[in-house]
Amino acid sequence: MEGKSSLPERKNMKFFFHFLSARTRRLDLAVRRMLEKRGRKNGRERKEQEIEGDLKSAMAKSDTDKPLRKIAEAFIELAATINSETADVEVAPFSHACSLVSPLIGCLGIAFKFAEMDYVAKVDDLAVASKSIMTLQALIDHDIEGNCVREVGSHTRNLSRVKRGLDVVRVLFEQIIATQGDSIKDPVSKAYAQVLAPHHGWAIRKAVAAGMYALPTKEQLLKKLNEDEASAMIQLQKYITASASVIAYIDKLFISRELGIDW
Repeated sequence: MEGKSSLPERKNMKFFFHFLSARTRRLDLAVRRMLEKRGRKNGRERKEQEIEGDLKSAMAKSDTDKPLRKIAEAFIELAATINSETADVEVAPFSHACSLVSPLIGCLGIAFKFAEMDYVAKVDDLAVASKSIMTLQALIDHDIEGNCVREVGSHTRNLSRVKRGLDVVRVLFEQIIATQGDSIKDPVSKAYAQVLAPHHGWAIRKAVAAGMYALPTKEQLLKKLNEDEASAMIQLQKYITASASVIAYIDKLFISRELGIDW
């Protein structure tokens, strides 16, 4: 049988438990401090992540709310592809860039409502075609093989009409930059007369003329596009330059295949 512990042993055991208890308390305190510190750090990180997320969201919203900038950037990318002379323009990015122009046409009001609807339908056709046809060249050649280039609803005919829409916007932007004052009636009238009127009958021309009185002012138009005049003029000029290359490229595709461009 074990005997009773001696006095020194009991003292040693007491000291050991006291030491263990103190170490445990210190360890517990250290753990709590570490967890609190980690909690504060995680809280800061979460806050930083929230702030970063809010900034990214605000930046994305800002980009989304500036259609002129998105239009200009999309056509600059297309022009870069054309100017590189190393790749053909693909239907998908082309139709996407063209789709960005639709809201701008809609901002012109009732005068161009019919043009907006027609333009959107033809851009949508090209977007659908992009799922099976890779490039604009291939799209035209496909219709040539099918002997349907000028048929209503053909991809090539729709491409021609979309190009015309891009051109009327280009001329409109040129006229807005060159015209003083807040009215856009003259810029719109000149753009329509130069690009679209020669292809429209009397009834459509009269309807457009009547709708000119419902056009927004320049200030109203820029407000819809979330731009001030200084920033807008920069984006207009970027589109003018880039779209000219795109329009010329499409004309070249038609002319090189002896399809003509004025139909």
